[in-house]
Amino acid sequence: MKIFSSLYQWTLRWAEHKFAPRVLAVLTFAESIFFPIPPDVLLAPMVLAKPHKAWYFASLTTIASILGGAVGYWLGYLMFEPWIQPLVTEFGYQDRFNTAINWFSEWGVWVVFIAGFSPIPYKLFTVSAGFLHMAFLPFFIASAIGRGLRFFMVAGLIKWGGNAMEQKIRQWVDVLGWGFVGAIVVGYFALR
Repeated sequence: MKIFSSLYQWTLRWAEHKFAPRVLAVLTFAESIFFPIPPDVLLAPMVLAKPHKAWYFASLTTIASILGGAVGYWLGYLMFEPWIQPLVTEFGYQDRFNTAINWFSEWGVWVVFIAGFSPIPYKLFTVSAGFLHMAFLPFFIASAIGRGLRFFMVAGLIKWGGNAMEQKIRQWVDVLGWGFVGAIVVGYFALR
């Protein structure tokens, strides 16, 4: 089934739309607080569609992400008990949230950098940092560095790979997509 090929083509066409940068910024901002889809899925096709704007898109994504992270921090700081804790439990994130808190106690501000750079759900760490009343300035700096490195690396790799990378992605997108779905299913059952 070629679901991912069709989705990939749609995303590439949409990445050229005049509102795509605004959508990228909103998606990235929301992802830093609650949204489950990482901004890389729109950033990469936008860079493929307009490689001359790679650094602009990476900058936009980084700024939106750290601003969203700051909002997540303050939500955790001010409204964790009455509003966020019930949602964490309801959406099944309690174990992940507990892991995030343990990592904070073990590694401190470094966990924010790692979460910002890696595919670990950054949103859990923005809210956790606020809930644990971590100092805001170290949180903000670690977020800016981690997120910036990640998004500039993604944009740079896509720009560097250019048409050759786009052809390889097009060739392997269905295999990669189904592999990713399979990994999520296996991970879900392994962690249950």
